[in-house]
Amino acid sequence: MDKKIKRCGWANYNQLEKEYHDEKWGIPVFEDKELFKMLCLEGMQAGLSWVTVLKKMQAFCEAYDDFDPEIVVNYDEKKEEELLQNEGIIRNRLKVKSVAINAKSYFKVCEEFGSFSNYLWGFVNHKPIINSWKKLEEVPAKTELSDKISKDLKKRGFKFVGSTIVYAFMQAVGMVNDHLLDCDFRRVEVK
Repeated sequence: MDKKIKRCGWANYNQLEKEYHDEKWGIPVFEDKELFKMLCLEGMQAGLSWVTVLKKMQAFCEAYDDFDPEIVVNYDEKKEEELLQNEGIIRNRLKVKSVAINAKSYFKVCEEFGSFSNYLWGFVNHKPIINSWKKLEEVPAKTELSDKISKDLKKRGFKFVGSTIVYAFMQAVGMVNDHLLDCDFRRVEVK
């Protein structure tokens, strides 16, 4: 008989959340394009629930060329209007425009730091922060570090990178491990 799988409380409501939690959330990501994609997707989530983004994930990736910065950096007004007509994605004009703007900033960061990964992971000394939360209510929505990263991203021209968005991004890409202590998917080994 299988024991009941323990997950973080937010990941028990539907299959999409369970799969995302079990297979992606909190696992360190170092690949530049994947980091850029996740930052854009977290920005799309602003004011909405993450499950909304998960439900639209395939449509997002198709509409935005899988958030490849080499492609989205060249998006023009025609492409933005096309995206705003796409019912499969979140059609907020400022969020749509932010992807191309963020791609321009991404390339400047890559030039300065050698990679987007070097820049972002440098804020945590290139290894995840491992937290030890017992209850979901203990997990913060933002921290001093997410405030610092948000401020720096904004200074560099990024959009939709407020502190709460940045902290959710940090959790998503494993810069911070916020799996609860009793979660079966809490991984604390570092590559």
